[in-house]
Amino acid sequence: MLDEIRTVAQGWVGKALLAIIAVPFALFGIDSYLSNAGSNVTVAKVGGNEITIQEYDNALKNMRNRLQSEGKFDQAQLESPEVKSLVLNQLINKQLLSDEIQRAKYAISDEHLATYVTGMPEFQKDGKFSQELYDQTLSQNQLTPSRFEAGMRADLLAQQAQDGIARLGFISNARAEDTLKLTNQKRVVTVAEIKTKDFISQVNVDEAQVKAYYEKHKDKLIEPEKVKLEFVTLAPVDFMRNIKVDDAEVKRFYDENTAKFQGSEQRRASHILIGFGVSASAEQKQQAREKAEKILAEIKKNPKSFESLAVKESQDPGSAVKGGDLGSFARGAMVKPFEDAAFSLKVGEISNLVESEFGYHIIKLTEITGQSSDFESLKPQIKGDLMFQKAQEEFAKQAENFNSLVYEQSTSLQPAAKVFGGQVQKSDWLNRETGTKFFKNNEKIMNLVFSSEVLKDRRNTEAVEVSPNNLVSARVVEYKPAAPKNFEEVKSGIEALLKLEAASKLATEKGEAALKNLREGKDAVGIEWIPEVTVDRRNAQGLTDLAMNQVFKTNVAKLPAFSGLTDEKQGYLLVKVIKVDTSSDEEEAKQLAKKALTAALANEYLAAYKQSLREKAKVTVNEKVLLSDAVK
Repeated sequence: MLDEIRTVAQGWVGKALLAIIAVPFALFGIDSYLSNAGSNVTVAKVGGNEITIQEYDNALKNMRNRLQSEGKFDQAQLESPEVKSLVLNQLINKQLLSDEIQRAKYAISDEHLATYVTGMPEFQKDGKFSQELYDQTLSQNQLTPSRFEAGMRADLLAQQAQDGIARLGFISNARAEDTLKLTNQKRVVTVAEIKTKDFISQVNVDEAQVKAYYEKHKDKLIEPEKVKLEFVTLAPVDFMRNIKVDDAEVKRFYDENTAKFQGSEQRRASHILIGFGVSASAEQKQQAREKAEKILAEIKKNPKSFESLAVKESQDPGSAVKGGDLGSFARGAMVKPFEDAAFSLKVGEISNLVESEFGYHIIKLTEITGQSSDFESLKPQIKGDLMFQKAQEEFAKQAENFNSLVYEQSTSLQPAAKVFGGQVQKSDWLNRETGTKFFKNNEKIMNLVFSSEVLKDRRNTEAVEVSPNNLVSARVVEYKPAAPKNFEEVKSGIEALLKLEAASKLATEKGEAALKNLREGKDAVGIEWIPEVTVDRRNAQGLTDLAMNQVFKTNVAKLPAFSGLTDEKQGYLLVKVIKVDTSSDEEEAKQLAKKALTAALANEYLAAYKQSLREKAKVTVNEKVLLSDAVK
């Protein structure tokens, strides 16, 4: 075998392979070449250990599976650089902790491990460790005992290394109580708004100011580049006119999918039952039939007697007392002979005798609700669905041909329109933003439109699926490069902006003057306070987030307390805190607060501990690999 390999390596095949390998090395360097290699490529190095793409991919898949199980899966977010870094940092921290465990010689004895494993709830049966359950659980998860126990030992070692650090997160009862008081603190407050809009009428802006602003900001007042487009679309509806579906096909589909066409129809009926008992003889059945026929004859003479005869004669005690009323029912609720008869009647109509396993029924239909599920009523819908289904199948077959044609005939969309029976449509002027909205919020097609090949060479874009089963190819007809907007275009907007800025300044000046007077114990003229409300950090009582933030930032060392801030959009906000309530007598709430604070502090200590390990170790990350498409 080795001789065969050596022979190949010395021949032309071997030389060609060497050439293929050597070219990327020479052009891009060995690091670049390896960054897209197989599963052993290094994403990060932690001291003397490496984290490979394979390890990273497995961790990312585990996160994806967990998010899917929790209903929080977002593919776009999962592919973001932030999430990739988060997953990698978790792997780095795990390796750092493993190295620290070895360095500090942490150990878990066999006795400790055995005690822990035999006490795990997963392996308990009747309050005792079950070897059978242990073996079964490991088998289901494709784990050997040695592999499982090695994993548990590693987890216990990691826990041992971190427990001592976490215990540093201690919160005293007094500190927990103070924090709880701050969290549950209630403040009786009122606020007043000095609105910018009330000052706009007092502001004058002349054309010289507008012109000066324009000249200063001209480089930012840019009209974005624009295009006029021709485009052609391909969708299933384009094939509908050539689709044929006959009545036989519709009926066959209905019969094969009866369970899907139950509909929402319900029928309300009354009945008179003349039973003949289980295992009735022919004579007994005949006697019951004769009695039922006699009752039916009476009803036909006087239909209004149905209810009274049901009370008197029906052998169904549950419905007889209600004049035979059975209430509403859908298909499948009654025995088939009864159902077939009930669903064939019109409202108010009375059936002939209907035989079922219970006896002979005389049925009166009293009401129909919901949507019918019979063939005739569903026929148009089924036919339309079948036509669209076939059109979708034809669309799927022709999509690749459409894409090939717009590529091969790249200087015109007319050939594609002619072959597929469509029309070349035209757009008005579109920039990237308006074009994206025009094409159903699809950014890809506008990125292609503004690419050099399409924009400069006036070639067709590739076929882009702008929405499910809707392909579009476009080409540029006219182009306007980005350019500064002329003064007349922006004059009114600049004037409005300058007025708003000046009015905001006036509102702020009035607000600050009012705040100064209030803090000095003087009256603030022209300030309108809202009615007092009692708020806490969870209940804003209608106050805005901005107001709530300011309420709890206000220094309440002396009451009433006042504060204010400028709201650039609205004006100036004044806050008055009248009373503060910090009482908290709930012992359970205090304990919960202490527990939460202890956990938060422990997490901070652990984070700092892991950061210190990272600073002591040599950690390098291959950003090129991490952010490349090779890492999924």
